[in-house]
Amino acid sequence: MASTRRKQPTLDDVAQAVGVSRATVSNAYNRPDQLSAELRDEVLRAARRLGYPGPDPVARSLATKRADAIAFMLDTGLSSAFSDPALSITLDALAAVVDAEGHALLLLPGGDHGGPRAQRVLSAQADLAVAYSLADGAPALRAVRDRGLPLVVIDQPVVSGSARVEVDDTGGAMAAARHLVELGHRQVGVLSAQCLSEPRDGPLSIAEALSSRFRDNRDRLAGYLEVLASAGVPGEEVPVWETSGISREQAFHATVGLLRSRPRLTALLCMSDELALAALSAARHLGLRVPQELSVVGFDDTPPARWAEPPLTTVRQDLVRKGTVAGELALRLLAGRKPPKPLTLPTELVVRESTAAPSR
Repeated sequence: MASTRRKQPTLDDVAQAVGVSRATVSNAYNRPDQLSAELRDEVLRAARRLGYPGPDPVARSLATKRADAIAFMLDTGLSSAFSDPALSITLDALAAVVDAEGHALLLLPGGDHGGPRAQRVLSAQADLAVAYSLADGAPALRAVRDRGLPLVVIDQPVVSGSARVEVDDTGGAMAAARHLVELGHRQVGVLSAQCLSEPRDGPLSIAEALSSRFRDNRDRLAGYLEVLASAGVPGEEVPVWETSGISREQAFHATVGLLRSRPRLTALLCMSDELALAALSAARHLGLRVPQELSVVGFDDTPPARWAEPPLTTVRQDLVRKGTVAGELALRLLAGRKPPKPLTLPTELVVRESTAAPSR
């Protein structure tokens, strides 16, 4: 029995229907600035009438040797990463910039080594890579270098030849610690994001914490310790507890462990709002009133911080601006321009109701 399947319309069919060349139809899709608005509309109407879906993106990629895609490299799995509002806000701002220029995002989730697998990066069809807060020495970074891809870094690590946007982590941490010191706190603990220590999750010595493979962890801890030391609290008296990830559930159990091991603590410095929100839950679980018996400070100022109970004192960073700048840097590199000097965005302490003078 003969096949009755309808033939897929081609670019030639559209050109014949409109009475123009194949190049004109191609320009209607790929170089619309080369046609008048009226002619382009006529071509697209004919394509819709014939059922022509447009140029094959695979064939176009082969012809132009461009994927029109940006590989966005994460340090954790997708479920964990997207539970963090700071990432979502930054990524949304970046996407708005690059999407306007026709570039798609290819998400590459991370694993145990602080970034995606090297092979995944080597095989990704992308014209540029963005590293979002990867660990020092992540294999994905070597793969980017081996491919010769342009690289934009958001926050960390420092990679020679890349474009980078970061925040003043040390300054923000110092402002958070100074706030607690001025309130009278001296029994202060630190809830740290993952440092990739072995084994994961639990108490860290100061030396271990300061050797974290994540630069923002090191900078924030250094800021905390500098201010506490100036107030007469030596580093060896500051307990640091590492969480095994960035989710609130993981941070909840870490906070309970820290507070049970150091019941005299009157304040917690948390390296992200997600950790701080988990600390609020852990305090309630242990029967501790915030801020009367325990003050809590976060970092990021994501929307949930304002609606926490109580509202969270935190360090604000401009997440939208960070994502926008990263997108602009990506477009700059894709245009063949050299990366500018790294841009450091300021931070600001936002005082709300989760902190008060110690009552004990």
